[in-house]
Amino acid sequence: MTKTNPGRFFEDYQTGQVIRHAVPRTVSGGERALYHALYPARHALASSDEFARACGLKAAPLDDLIAFHIVFGKTVPDVSLNAVANLGYAEGRWLRPVWPGDTIRSESEVIGLKQNSNGKTGVVWVRTRGLNQSGESVMEYVRWVMVRKRDPEAPAPETVVPELAEVVDASGLVIPSELNFSAYDFELAGENHRWGDYEIGERIDHVDGVTIEEAEHMLATRLWQNTAKVHFDATNREDGKRLIYGGHVISMARALSFNGLANAQMVVALNAGAHANPCFAGDTVRAWSEVLDKAETAAPGVGAIRLRLVATKGDSGDFVLKGEDGKYAPEVLLDLDYWALMPV
Repeated sequence: MTKTNPGRFFEDYQTGQVIRHAVPRTVSGGERALYHALYPARHALASSDEFARACGLKAAPLDDLIAFHIVFGKTVPDVSLNAVANLGYAEGRWLRPVWPGDTIRSESEVIGLKQNSNGKTGVVWVRTRGLNQSGESVMEYVRWVMVRKRDPEAPAPETVVPELAEVVDASGLVIPSELNFSAYDFELAGENHRWGDYEIGERIDHVDGVTIEEAEHMLATRLWQNTAKVHFDATNREDGKRLIYGGHVISMARALSFNGLANAQMVVALNAGAHANPCFAGDTVRAWSEVLDKAETAAPGVGAIRLRLVATKGDSGDFVLKGEDGKYAPEVLLDLDYWALMPV
């Protein structure tokens, strides 16, 4: 009897199925130190206990994307080990900060299935929750992946395509109850730009770039315990290349966005996202953002800003997203739509 796990194939999923993912992970300041070594991450709220306390928090929470990567990574052996592509995200919300000492685990519910016309693959939609040691949800999101079939002759399941909100409504954003930006120190944060300085439709070139290296992306992917073969095994693709983990590109672009959005301190919702084109070692990642919306909040001194974050390989200054055919331009790596919190 074989004891190894080949991962789930498309015909192994059922709508309504709940999957509890292994293995719980207790996080520490080590995750923060490694994250800040891997990416040029400098947002003050996640960097300094004293800055965070001045904003009402008990200490600096871990970067919001650390929570995302940990929760996501645990789902890979059960959801996307045999995936062809990660197709998109929706309805993502960060529900409470993650602190050093917290233990994080993940569970997913299958909410949709649709076999593709070729009969060899199908799309699986899952709603994933990350929970802490008290059973409290720290974040949730929906993603959908294209997964291979083990047996192309296996019958297609009933098609269920979930209806998903295009945008998390601002009224549904969860803001830590103690967060207060009334005495926010703009000088220590790194920029003077506040919520009222940004206009809907404004685009920001974040200027800087980072060339992706094999060792760094594999270290990052191992850090999040993501076991997807395409990120490690050069024989898994016909071109012999290791595919850069999409979350590595997300974190790199978010870190690069500091230059121009240093005060977008907390990511609180993920509206949509697409890994538009593959990223490989040697690509130089740059980023630009577009302001999509703004909303007031009930938290003192806190505004919400909705941003499109675009990562590119090569020049980011021309703000090209899609061609006349409606397809992403070949230099676009990531198109991410999210809400962040910023001092007013």
